[in-house]
Amino acid sequence: MERVVITGLGAITPLGNSVEEFWEGIKTGTNGIAPLTKFDGEAINVHVAGEVKGFEAKSFMDRKLAKRMDPFSQYGVAAALEAMKDSGINLEEMNPERLGVMVGSGIGGLNAMQDQIIKMHEKGLDRVAPFFVPMAIGNMVAGNISIATGAKGPNLSIVTACASGNNSIGEAFRTIKHGYADAMLAGGSEASINEIGMSGFAALNALSTSEDPDAASTPFDKNRHGFVMGEGAGILVLESLTSALNRNAKIYGEITGYGATGDSFHMTAPSPDGSGAARAMKLAMEESGISSEEVNYINAHGTSTPANDVSETEAIKLALGEDAAKQVGISSTKSMTGHLLGGAGAIEAIVTVKALQEGILPPTINIKTPDEACDLDYIKDTAREMELTYGLNNSLGFGGHNAVTCFKKWEEQA
Repeated sequence: MERVVITGLGAITPLGNSVEEFWEGIKTGTNGIAPLTKFDGEAINVHVAGEVKGFEAKSFMDRKLAKRMDPFSQYGVAAALEAMKDSGINLEEMNPERLGVMVGSGIGGLNAMQDQIIKMHEKGLDRVAPFFVPMAIGNMVAGNISIATGAKGPNLSIVTACASGNNSIGEAFRTIKHGYADAMLAGGSEASINEIGMSGFAALNALSTSEDPDAASTPFDKNRHGFVMGEGAGILVLESLTSALNRNAKIYGEITGYGATGDSFHMTAPSPDGSGAARAMKLAMEESGISSEEVNYINAHGTSTPANDVSETEAIKLALGEDAAKQVGISSTKSMTGHLLGGAGAIEAIVTVKALQEGILPPTINIKTPDEACDLDYIKDTAREMELTYGLNNSLGFGGHNAVTCFKKWEEQA
């Protein structure tokens, strides 16, 4: 069994279009949520979003290629190229057949779908764009990343709604651990801030209706009332420890465990007792070979919906036990980015890795009124410095998909 480490990071987010900008925003408690600009959401009472800002695809890739990609693919490719550069992997020295891609999306090319369906209705069936299908299908973020980077190993896309990015990281970890690849580009990407994406979630009464960006995404606050849509991508280069040491790579951290479970409860609501998420957390800890007392940090799914935040609080207590649950630092960085759906677990994995590396617990901003049902240590307002060893990253998706990854601070080898 190979140990698996993280050697590269890449991100396109509402807080910046690089890992450096993103992490700086996270640890300083900066709010990346702002007034909605991509369309007028007045009719559905939606006013804010976690939009990617200042992104120009041509800065990352050929203009012609970019035009053949939906934004979710553009974001994924841009983040992957940053992660590859950061990792220092040279495919002239590494067998490209041993470098794979495992990058998911919850919805896929929703902008292409919306635009081309409107075009078809207005101008006729024969006016649909030739590249509509490869722009729309969800696997093309992984396909385009493979083409852009030269990766020829396992090339897969996982679709588990809001757990897609974290499931992708977990499955990529197992792919390396069991010897099927030496390195994997893993994560998730999403670009669903458009009329049909937002209207669909608004119809479920799932979105925040606040006009104030600082009162919209309020995880674990008593007055939370819905999530804020975000967009972007996060990509990690996972690599076998053997490969990383052989090429003297910079190592950010280690991934030590993964748990994936199903609630078998409801299409959109989590199991109220948190049992499904708790089992995923326990599985991640078991594979890591650690006790609940050894977990120092949890990056919670923390969507800011009434049901999720209570259920996840119960899940943490069930998984760790009441005493350990009250000792662990918890944050929902969705308070600063909004909810990236299939990309959420990926950018939050980056947060978890950086938190362990630097000994900084990121804050949960916007908690104004405590909720008796959410009674754990949610690291309010400002970051906290402390020595950290293990962190869990929780992602919970529609359909009852639960994914939890466990990361460990990297200690230099003796």
